Amino acid sequence: MPSIRVAVELDAPVAEVWAYLEQVERHVEWMADAVEITFETDQHRGVGTAFICDTRFGPIRIDDRMKITEWVPEQRMGVEHTGLVSGTGVFELEQIDIGRRTRFSWTETLQFPWYFGGNLGRAVASRVMMRPLWRRNLNTLAAQFGQP
Repeated sequence: MPSIRVAVELDAPVAEVWAYLEQVERHVEWMADAVEITFETDQHRGVGTAFICDTRFGPIRIDDRMKITEWVPEQRMGVEHTGLVSGTGVFELEQIDIGRRTRFSWTETLQFPWYFGGNLGRAVASRVMMRPLWRRNLNTLAAQFGQP
């Protein structure tokens, strides 16, 4: 199953970027497709945290059920999508410029149900909707750290 990967360099050290990203509820501030996050667990950080993200791609709206499966502070946050759209996602942080900047990478490997077109639907949505939207999301994330 092919993956979608986007990346951006942020004008902030890894610790600062992680401090923002680990607040999962704040992802709606920079993800245009994420409307609202509702936690299903008492914990809101770390492996085992489960939540539903009210997600919208144009006219399509889904409750994206996710569970955090990997949590390495200042390095990686991984999720498993367990709802209508299944698969995995990971945020990775890499220190660059001797600790002054961070490379943020976002990779998703998703499977669509047959009535969303299955593999063909995923391929079309990846190129037409998701990759451009996620690149825009990364620009919005960069703006959170003072980048134009």
